[in-house]
Formats: sequence, C-alpha cells, structure tokens
Amino acid sequence: QVQFAESGGGLVQPGGSRRLSCAFDGFTLDYYAIGWFRQAPGKEREIVSCISSNDRGTKYADSVKGRFTISRDNAKNTVNLQMNSLKPEDTAVYYCAAEYLGSCSDYWPGYEYWGQGTQVTVSS
Repeated sequence: QVQFAESGGGLVQPGGSRRLSCAFDGFTLDYYAIGWFRQAPGKEREIVSCISSNDRGTKYADSVKGRFTISRDNAKNTVNLQMNSLKPEDTAVYYCAAEYLGSCSDYWPGYEYWGQGTQVTVSS
C-alpha cells in the first residue's frame, strides 16, 4: 500500500524560508518522478519543481528558480523542497506527487499518487 506523509507547511513571513518534506512508503522511490505542485485559491494546479525517476534531472517553474531546491534521499524514501526568499504569491496548498518512470511532466493528472497537501502561507 502506497502511503505519503507531507510535512513542513505553515505561516512564514515574506523573505523567510520553509522546508517541505514528503515521506513515502510502499514503493521504490527511485523508480518514480516526484513532483511538487501547488494550488492557490481560484487558480489552477501548477508544477513547482520535480525530480525525475532515477535522478535523471530536476525541473523548476520560472517563478521559483533560484529560490527553491528539490532533493531526494532514496535511503530515507523522502523528497524535500527547500523554499527560500518566500513571497506572498507563493501562498498555496503544496502537494507532492509520484509518477512511475516519469520525466517530470507538467501534466498533473498523469501522476498516479498524491499526498494530502500542506498549506504554506506567506504573510506578514
């Protein structure tokens, strides 16, 4: 049984940092592309960052390049998203998702497994 456990969301001031983590159980993490998506109220779900299966590469949305860093720890079955220099427009529910043998597609329905989401609010 595949299980996700997301953590790290919360309230942070503009310019601050936050680290999101997604812990997996029930499958071999290295076989999956892991994406972080976000969805703000009234907006479509968008990809923020992704690390492809077998660590073939990473991907970032233009809006977060240079501020966010994705990393994978296969031994611990976790994927982290380090978010720095946060802005109010980063406020959203953040989801981690897994796509078998994926190469980091932007097409979110293609991801087979999803976490429950964690709220990140950037506000003073």
